[in-house]
Order: sequence, then structure tokens, then C-alpha cells
Amino acid sequence: MRAVMSESFGAMPEVREMPEPTPGDGEVKIEVQASSLNGFDAKLAGGFLKGGIEHQYPVILGRDFAGIVTEVGPGVSGFMPGEKVFGVVSKPGLGDGSFGEYVVVPEEIGLAPLPAGLDYRAAGVLGLAGVAALATVDAVAPVHGETLLISGATGGVGHYAVQLAAARGATVIATAEAGPQADLLYELGAAHTVDHRGDLAAQVRQLAPDGVDSAVHLAGDPESVADLVTPGGRFSSTLGVDSEQLGDRALSVTPIDAIADRIVLDHLATEVAADRLRPSIARTYLLDEVPQAFADFNNSGTVGKLAIAVA
Repeated sequence: MRAVMSESFGAMPEVREMPEPTPGDGEVKIEVQASSLNGFDAKLAGGFLKGGIEHQYPVILGRDFAGIVTEVGPGVSGFMPGEKVFGVVSKPGLGDGSFGEYVVVPEEIGLAPLPAGLDYRAAGVLGLAGVAALATVDAVAPVHGETLLISGATGGVGHYAVQLAAARGATVIATAEAGPQADLLYELGAAHTVDHRGDLAAQVRQLAPDGVDSAVHLAGDPESVADLVTPGGRFSSTLGVDSEQLGDRALSVTPIDAIADRIVLDHLATEVAADRLRPSIARTYLLDEVPQAFADFNNSGTVGKLAIAVA
């Protein structure tokens, strides 16, 4: 099968012929139709996860997938060949990925049925970013009338977080450059946008003189973001920031570990299928174009998601 792989730490991603995987006990084989690029993938390809997670080279890149079950291993009871599914590759080590024509994943985690009304393209950009966004918003638990700052709001996780927080009645202040970026976030539910290239603190203080009730940290300097939260407020981060790093600030701090369990995936898929959660796709790449997608992501980031059409 054709797949996007990396030979060693920091090696450039490339498309190669790889052995087609076979499902083992409790595993499901999927013909991948769609996927997407995440910050995790960029860190993996760049060698930045060395020492943190076991790598089994050559590593096939990619976490998200949407596709069709083609084969099930012994002991699988919840899925059958021909079923449409989506999810996140969730295995202890890094080796098998979704940027290929087939992927094998465990039945028990990171896999869910594709509901009616959700197509492969939308499901392929939902998994990891959607799970992370929901976890960050749940961690700070905004309620109606509270003010929430989202730093890194234009990215794959951020644009989902804006929608999830706004749906709970929070007044969302989102970082975005003026123009198309800000326009998109207003469409997704942000009440205000602030330009991270300028004086972020001054812009936020003008909107919330006493500070915001909570903050979701997806990009930027964590201490600067934390300083804008009122004492006793909540702070969550997908970048490993914990209370020790933030010193003696009187905040409830939650580092986020996005776990793609079936319940969370089902919930996210239902929200998208019902048009209550909108994936924003900046560009779609073919499998042969994935190395260019990595270059584009690393050079300029992304507004919303970079989708990958595999089939």
C-alpha cells in the first residue's frame, strides 16, 4: 500500500510502498478514505517526541482517519466489514498511522461508527482536534455569562473550542489576525477577537478590565495568557503547561491529554451531523501531496484544518 512515512527522527515525510497491515486480536482493519494533519503529526515528523513515546521505525504518520472496515481480527464483536467508521489511531507506540491506504486500530479505543449525515471528509478532520477541543473546554467549564480567552483559536483545535465554548453561553475572546481569520471566528461564535501580533494584554484588558474567568491555551506564551485570568479562574493547556510552570498564580490549571474514547467520538460526530459543530477546512491534499502539507503547516500554520483525501 502507499503510505506517508518517516525513516528516522526528524526525517522528511515521504510517500512509499509499505506492507499492508493485518489485524490481530481485537483489531479492525480500515480502508482509509480521509484524514487530516494535526500538530501532533508535525511534532512526530520533526523528531520532537523523541524520548517521550516509543517509535517503531519506519513510522507511518497520521492519527485521524475515516473509512470503511475491510477486515476484523479475532475477538472483535462491535464492528464488521463494510461498516463506515472514523476515529484516532490510539496505540501505545508510534509506528502505525493513518496517512496510508489502510490502517489497523484496536476496537476498544479511538474508533466509532460514522453516523448518517457525516461524510468522510468532515469525519477525517474531526478526531484528534475535536477530542482535544472538547477536553480543554470541559476542563475550564465555562458557563453562561463568563468570559473565556482562547489563545491559538484559529488552529484545528482552537476553531472547535470556540464553537464548543460559545454553545455553552460563554463570551469568547479569540486570538486571530484581523481580516479573514477574525471573520471566520466571528462566524463560529466568538464575541471578540484580539490580534496576538500586537499587545495581547492591552487588547484583552480593554474587553475584560478585571481579567477573564478562564483561558484555553493552545499557542503562545502560557504565563502571559495566565496573567489575564482573574485569581481563582481556570486555565487549560494542550501544550503540557501545569500549575508548577505557572508558579504561584491562584488558578486551577489542567494540562490536557486528549483521549479519543468511543463516548467522546460519538458525541462529536453527533454534533457535526446535526450542524451544531462545524469543521472548517482550509485546504485538502491528496496522499502524494502530504509532504507539502507538512511544509505548509510548519511554515504558516493553519486556519482550521488541513484535510487529506486518501482514497
